[in-house]
Amino acid sequence: MLKQMETAGLTDLHFGLDPASGLRAIIAIHSTARGAAIGGCRFLHYPREQDAVTDAMRLARGMSYKAALAGLPHGGGKAVVIEPEGDYDRTALMQAFGRFVDELGGRYITAMDSGSEVSDMDIIETTTRFVSCTSASGDPSPHTALGVFEGIKAAVRHRLERDSLAGLSISIQGLGHVGHALAAMLHDAGARLIVADINPTRVQQCIEQFGARAVPADEIYDAEVDVFSPCGLGAILNADTIPRLKCAIVAGSANNQLAVDEDGNRLRAHGILYAPDYVINAGGLIHVALHHARIDGARRDAKIREIGSTLTHLFNEADRKNQSVHHVADLHAESLLQAAAASNAEQERRHA
Repeated sequence: MLKQMETAGLTDLHFGLDPASGLRAIIAIHSTARGAAIGGCRFLHYPREQDAVTDAMRLARGMSYKAALAGLPHGGGKAVVIEPEGDYDRTALMQAFGRFVDELGGRYITAMDSGSEVSDMDIIETTTRFVSCTSASGDPSPHTALGVFEGIKAAVRHRLERDSLAGLSISIQGLGHVGHALAAMLHDAGARLIVADINPTRVQQCIEQFGARAVPADEIYDAEVDVFSPCGLGAILNADTIPRLKCAIVAGSANNQLAVDEDGNRLRAHGILYAPDYVINAGGLIHVALHHARIDGARRDAKIREIGSTLTHLFNEADRKNQSVHHVADLHAESLLQAAAASNAEQERRHA
């Protein structure tokens, strides 16, 4: 376990058990160098407890990188609540998780993620103040979509040298809350949409609302488009799918899009510009963090729109260094975290 933590770069790993409610939870903290770790809480079934631990650990570092490159005063963390088998009291479970979060004294701030809902965050708020994505702040999905929209525009300017999305063909894989909101923005901007989702109702909505063309889920990689926007599952960019892509740009909201780090290099070798997922999908995190800090909506949206300029900087730097964008982004995020850690160490030395 300690070796796995070291590999993931974590500073600490916490386990919470509450037999009365059935709570079995993990909180993985990657860094607090820039401030309290922030990251969502997954509420899912897992075949094995180790799978839940691994999920939390592998996602925590991405949250640190996301917060750092978004310029937020936060580190990264991730929580997993293992959904119990059989009947259980969801309210009691979430209250117990809130107490677990509260025991960390603000070291970690939780939020909504896969399987958890705004209503869950409201319940968690009854036992801790270290929570966001409550009814007061709302669903972060539209804010994530806004950041992806700005990121797509930045990528199109950089690769296609176009200031408008009108007439461009864009495929969207996954039409959940973020994917659907993004489709609406792209449609309003004049883009032609090709969509795929395992849920036929979501597909039909996009056909009716945005005039989208649907393709089977397993054929979305083969669509000839300007931009491919993955907004569903992770690890979809791999040695099998990348050679099938017929696009100039990959820019979407899905987390952990690269199956392995080398896949970022594969995209570059195929002449495809990749917008690193943890940069382009940071809009939801920005909303969550700034709402928790009581920053008004207009300033939150302005901060989200900066995602486009952040990506432009990374694209240009990658070109100058003749490197993959994801590699440049990783190095930049690491340098920000290291600088914060060094500054903290210096302040502790001065006050010793």
